[in-house]
Amino acid sequence: MKNGRRYLSMKFLPLALVWTLVCPTFSTAVEFVIVGPRAVGMGGAGVAVTTDSLATYWNPAGLALTQTVDIRFQASAQGIDRLDIRETLEDIDDINDNDISAGNQARLQSLLNDLNGSSLSALAAAGLYFKGHYGDHAFGLNISDVGTGGSFTSTPLTAVVSGSQLDVNGELQLNFLEARQLAASYAYALFDKMVSFGITGKVIQGVAYSRGVDVQDTEDSFDISDELKNSKKTTRFGIDLGALIHPVSWFQVGIVGKDLNKPSFKSPGGGKFKLRPQVRGGVAFIPFSSTIITFDADLTKNKTLVSGLRSRVLSVGVEQGIFEMIYLRGGALKNVEDAKSRVTPTAGLGLRLAAFQFDVGGGYDFDDRGALGSFSLALTF
Repeated sequence: MKNGRRYLSMKFLPLALVWTLVCPTFSTAVEFVIVGPRAVGMGGAGVAVTTDSLATYWNPAGLALTQTVDIRFQASAQGIDRLDIRETLEDIDDINDNDISAGNQARLQSLLNDLNGSSLSALAAAGLYFKGHYGDHAFGLNISDVGTGGSFTSTPLTAVVSGSQLDVNGELQLNFLEARQLAASYAYALFDKMVSFGITGKVIQGVAYSRGVDVQDTEDSFDISDELKNSKKTTRFGIDLGALIHPVSWFQVGIVGKDLNKPSFKSPGGGKFKLRPQVRGGVAFIPFSSTIITFDADLTKNKTLVSGLRSRVLSVGVEQGIFEMIYLRGGALKNVEDAKSRVTPTAGLGLRLAAFQFDVGGGYDFDDRGALGSFSLALTF
């Protein structure tokens, strides 16, 4: 089916997915975004083990565990394709829209039924992160952009005959929220660093966008740059709190609460969209100085930008250091609130030479439904 004017084609939804990775999102709440290649390589676990400048995102209490200066740039992205949308779109694209026979119409409807109830989700983050200290006082700063997005069929897709061609009725909903942040963190450790507490204050410019797209829209009529002119920008303040307990050298546990003051952002339709509090916990076992085994879990069921879908991710990961120069990582994650999601294995690598460090991490569920990746460059001294 080559008629881009009247059909969901391979040129449309992949565009929506890619744009979701980098642009604004819309909803009453969002998922916990996995930020940084170390956490990505360890299955998304970072609450109990992040002590570099990315602790300004993961858990500000981690800033107080090390007296270092860390300057870091990172970029991360994750995409989830539920019910194999891409393959279905390829099959739809092959249908002859000039064949209005009952058999061809039934074939198209069968493929549309596969799309009904399916969805795409994407999350992304990028920014510059800084950590420093003054005696026992630790502080951090980040200038970052955290985006989440989703697309799904808000109105069931049905095959119909329009004149001498097959046509499709129905609507695709596109939701985006981009949170442009300037965040400042402070942390302090007590009892010889056995207990630490941290706080992050954030100035957030939220860019919200939502639109229902008629699948009969022409391919040329949907222009992202023009559409974003209809987005709504609102500036709000957010607050995160974190704690870490490190009672013995081989064990530590952490917890973080994000957006505890429920910042809300105006939507294009005149409503408001609220970032609901996210609470995530983590534990880490350190059997050797160069080995870390860590577990994370969302303690809240986070809403997403896909209607009716919730997110509560469980993560497990391991890191093995070699001569404090090479770091090998592995892990897995699973959204236990989404029956259609798969366990996603992950892996990562860190290379350190003097003060310079390069990290990369990624994951893939081997069922063409979920993938994530991240890299960072850092100076630590």
